[in-house]
Amino acid sequence: MTTDPTILLLGATGQVGHELQDSLSTLGTVVAPARTGVDLAAPDTLRRAVRETAPDVVVNAAAYTAVDEAEEDPERADTLNARAPGVIAEATADVDAWLVHYSTDYVFDGTKTAPYTENDAPNPLNVYGRTKREGEQAVQAAGGHHLILRTSWVYSDRRSNFLRSMLRLADEHETLTVVDDQTGTPTWAGWIAEATADILRCVIDDGRPNAYSGLYHLAASGQTSWYGFARAIFAQFGRDDVTVEAIPSSEYPTASARPAYTVLDSEQARRTFGLSIPTWTEQLAALRTRMQQRA
Repeated sequence: MTTDPTILLLGATGQVGHELQDSLSTLGTVVAPARTGVDLAAPDTLRRAVRETAPDVVVNAAAYTAVDEAEEDPERADTLNARAPGVIAEATADVDAWLVHYSTDYVFDGTKTAPYTENDAPNPLNVYGRTKREGEQAVQAAGGHHLILRTSWVYSDRRSNFLRSMLRLADEHETLTVVDDQTGTPTWAGWIAEATADILRCVIDDGRPNAYSGLYHLAASGQTSWYGFARAIFAQFGRDDVTVEAIPSSEYPTASARPAYTVLDSEQARRTFGLSIPTWTEQLAALRTRMQQRA
């Protein structure tokens, strides 16, 4: 790979994609086409974008992420999460470029009580998880140089996510009820983007594709429930006026089944790429600090 690579970024308006625009710019030239020109549901636009950009790296941060809505629209979830990654991976392999593709902890069924590693067998419970798993398999089947990065409970200060929902609801209610029997690891989109740049820096500097190509877990360290995350959000943002009550999932039914435990073990990524893996509370504090600086 060249020392000043061209990076094609898909999904630049999403939580992770927005952060990637800054972090990837430290590595080379970032090309981030508008959604009107590159459509995950239109394979020809994906192939054309890769062919015309002739990138050294393609970073696919685009996906269908509405977990409950996927149950009602499985065909669209399949198109965006399963088929499109395969098209992107094949086009990327054709130009001998690297592909970075993001996946999810929801590929697991949540029956473990210890963090999931890359060696654990996926068994998704819902349409979202199933289509994301099929997207992983499509990327692997294309045979090109790839980095599949599974992450967990992604949040940021933009778009729709748990943190923003909690802060909005705090302005509307004095007491909130939040599920306490689902355990995972909240992971800040900003850290995911920084870690992705660090990973690609290793690949660029080393130049041995077979040494890195594969699937990695990329999430914060530690674990909590949605209830624990909500309480940490309010403590971090000075909202001690909000009372949070814990409830079981049975009292908050959703269209899709949610796995009870999806904590990811990111040791392989830490060891392979020399990453620092902050705790989820440290990442939450880092986001709060940045928001204060920008205010």
